[in-house]
Amino acid sequence: MISTIDHVRSRWILAAVSTALFCVQLDYFAMNLALPRMAADLGSTTTDLQWVVSIYMLTLGACMVPAGRIGDIFGHRRALLGGIALFGVASVCCAIAPTAAVVIAFRAVQGIGAAFIFPVSVSALTNAFPPEKSSHAIGLAYGIAGLGNAAGPLVGGLLTETLGWRSIFWLLVPLSAVAFVIGARTIPESADATADRKLDVGGLALITTGIGLFTFTFDRAPTWGWLSLSTVIAFALSVLALAGFAIVEQRVRSPLVNLSLLKNPTFAILVIAGTIANVAYTVTVFLSTMNLQQVRGLTPLAAGIAFLGPSAGAALGGVLSGRLAAHFPPVAVMGSGCTVAALSLAALSVSHSWVPYLVALTLCGFTMGLVYAFTTVATQTVVAPERAGEAAGVTLTTLVTIAGVGVAVSGTVLEVLQHQHVTTAIGIGRILLTIAALLLPAGLAVLWKARSAARNSQNIIS
Repeated sequence: MISTIDHVRSRWILAAVSTALFCVQLDYFAMNLALPRMAADLGSTTTDLQWVVSIYMLTLGACMVPAGRIGDIFGHRRALLGGIALFGVASVCCAIAPTAAVVIAFRAVQGIGAAFIFPVSVSALTNAFPPEKSSHAIGLAYGIAGLGNAAGPLVGGLLTETLGWRSIFWLLVPLSAVAFVIGARTIPESADATADRKLDVGGLALITTGIGLFTFTFDRAPTWGWLSLSTVIAFALSVLALAGFAIVEQRVRSPLVNLSLLKNPTFAILVIAGTIANVAYTVTVFLSTMNLQQVRGLTPLAAGIAFLGPSAGAALGGVLSGRLAAHFPPVAVMGSGCTVAALSLAALSVSHSWVPYLVALTLCGFTMGLVYAFTTVATQTVVAPERAGEAAGVTLTTLVTIAGVGVAVSGTVLEVLQHQHVTTAIGIGRILLTIAALLLPAGLAVLWKARSAARNSQNIIS
């Protein structure tokens, strides 16, 4: 039982972390709608300014694993506050940027800041709260952050049409400042006491290069051509860098990532199933945005309003994930969540009239948002608290990076279908149904694993 003072402090810790995560989510989901206006103001093209989104995802994906381990080694509080400060300063620089190149450069810096915020916030909560409350705290933080998903398209469209695209960046500045000040006053320092205070520089360089090139390859492949020489070379180099990372990590005294983590069967199952579900969620958001605007003819602002239901559902799923992690076996929850999410996605793929479509889209948001947050929450329960940042970094890097691959592949598949004279609406439905067909067996397999584990435990007891 924590004291009243500790209870009050814990609320402020949660507020600081949730605000920081909310900034990252709001920023990402608001920027897509601002690109056309930004291109017109800066004398560039929307295609060129797609790098505003791409470079952010590139640096975010490449830096999360190192950021998580840096937090473990040098202190979660210090790393988190550094990430928030970097994100806030970069937001100011984006807001006053005179050219597209400057915006893109500081969006890369924003991505690095976000890479520290994502995994280190999870490890900070894991170490700041007692074990019986940490899962609930992480789930609640992700639920609040999920409101940024809902607010992002709405805020992005509204601010771009009224005050201009720069106001989106200016909005992030006071929010980042509030998160930094509250965090500096309340978040306790924690770290891996067993770790050498020396960073695995070789591993850092290899994994950053490998994941960065991997993300870059799939971001550019639709433009270059999937079998072009540039795509093949970039992909091969990313694989070589990641293979080199795996070799180096087995030989250094203090590895950036302890590869035995991947041999933890529960951790591996949670990450694999969560990754498939997050690919489904990201592709669903991407294709549903196209469906609402290109097929159903909504404006960006109206499409943002239509997404309030699924985004609120994702936020609710995040809150619920913490409670489920505290009371039920994680593999059973993951299997059930993936199975229901697959059925919701299948319903969405065949829904045409407005009411069934919005209901199915909201169910997708709730179930897939729950699985995404639950993956992060549950993986924290199967690793030692002092390596929480490392586990969060590996988990979130996998979720975010592979989801980006899913979007790139689904966009290309849709283009191929359109060239075969398949309508956009039918093409989107086919892709979503295919993903549902992949997610359903994954969910059923995890449920089978959960049942087998329960049966084995009963046999041991008897």
